[in-house]
Amino acid sequence: MIGVIDYGAGNLGSVMNALARLGLDARFVQGPEELSVSGVTPGVRGGSPYEKIIFPGDGHFATAMSSLRKSGYLEAIREWVQSDKPFLGICIGLQLLFENSEEAAAGNGKEIQGLSLIEGGVRKFPGCKVPQIGWNRTEARAGSKLFASLPQASFFYYIHSYYVAPLDDAVVSAEAEYYLRYCSAVERGALSAVQFHPEKSGETGLQLLKNWAGV
Repeated sequence: MIGVIDYGAGNLGSVMNALARLGLDARFVQGPEELSVSGVTPGVRGGSPYEKIIFPGDGHFATAMSSLRKSGYLEAIREWVQSDKPFLGICIGLQLLFENSEEAAAGNGKEIQGLSLIEGGVRKFPGCKVPQIGWNRTEARAGSKLFASLPQASFFYYIHSYYVAPLDDAVVSAEAEYYLRYCSAVERGALSAVQFHPEKSGETGLQLLKNWAGV
């Protein structure tokens, strides 16, 4: 079963609809205790009832981190990813994996720490026309599992003003261009995350979700 994290923000309905179209068994995670890897979840033998987790979202970096902290999901997500269990982050679900964001510093000059599961930060596009909204050409790197069976260059739907800048280029699995060439997807072990919205990207997005789910 796939668990979809609901922490109070994100395109949750469209994600669930996309999974339903693919015939994938999915439901909303009922609380951080359901992401237990080493412990035992009440009523669940052996811990988490999920084999894979999707973390979708949109909104402000600092607000999202505050919501994760208050809801108890922050450490639960860290434990899941560090245990190398299948995980897909979407949009801000990608950005929050990094150490910090320029968006979180807006207004007070003080950076707020992200999940720090990938080294690097989140940077604002240098141009004046932000956010980027709409379809953009996305070029996959050789060996990507997420983009397997898709053309090397495919179009996906984006809406964002900030982009991720990993310190380790080896985690980058796809790139796009908007004012500059930037990382639009990462893969490392069982961890995958994308800046675009596969659930809003038609048949191409559905194929990417199928690739991630292994169906």
